[in-house]
Amino acid sequence: MDEHVASGNPQLDGLLGGGIPTGTSTLLPGPAGTGKSTVATQFAAATAARGQRVAMFVFDENISTFRSRSRKLGLKIEDHLQSGMITVQQVDPAELSAGEFATIVRRAAEGSDKAGVPARMIIVDSLNGYLNAMPEEKFLTAQLHELLSYLGQQGVVTIMTVTQAGMVGNMVSPVDTTYLADNVILFRFFEAEGTVRRAISVVKKRNGYHERTIRELDLDATGIVIGEPLTDFHGVLTGVPTYLGSLDPLRRPPK
Repeated sequence: MDEHVASGNPQLDGLLGGGIPTGTSTLLPGPAGTGKSTVATQFAAATAARGQRVAMFVFDENISTFRSRSRKLGLKIEDHLQSGMITVQQVDPAELSAGEFATIVRRAAEGSDKAGVPARMIIVDSLNGYLNAMPEEKFLTAQLHELLSYLGQQGVVTIMTVTQAGMVGNMVSPVDTTYLADNVILFRFFEAEGTVRRAISVVKKRNGYHERTIRELDLDATGIVIGEPLTDFHGVLTGVPTYLGSLDPLRRPPK
């Protein structure tokens, strides 16, 4: 039976059919602000709580901002940062080539870095920064495939976020890497009832079952909240869905 790495959030793990299979890579694409980094951090906290090291590489925010955001969302990472079960390294793509970055990631997986403990989970937040270090897309594809293959052979779970351009409607990725990842968790904004909401869905899982529903995602002081399937809406992923339920969008009872 394949082993899965759970996030500790029952609804999120349910979407994934139990979690992320070990030795696989997972891509989290979506616009900025949809919760990609928070979901990645949720997996990090749960993995560290099980006594396994997580190595995080952040391109888009500094470490103090990362800690503050996690604390406000109820993600308990401070003790894991103190113990070294979660290590966070801020990466500047202007000072580090893609090849050098790949070497640092490999060393973290092997435990030959300063932490001295092999990382069982690698998180890259976000892949956009990694892309900026690459002169051409063809080199990125080859090197990223090689790195993910190596990490998979080591039994490491790799999670990568990628920020897509735009807020609603058609999203544009800097490069299509979805085919390289074993799993893809998609994030979207959508409009309903005069408010901007978030949606989450698992659109790809190469090894095993996953839900095919689209669910609402909310973030509050308790962490990640995932609602029931959005069965009353059609076209959620377009950003402007059509309401198909028996009640009107304001949930007023029928006359």
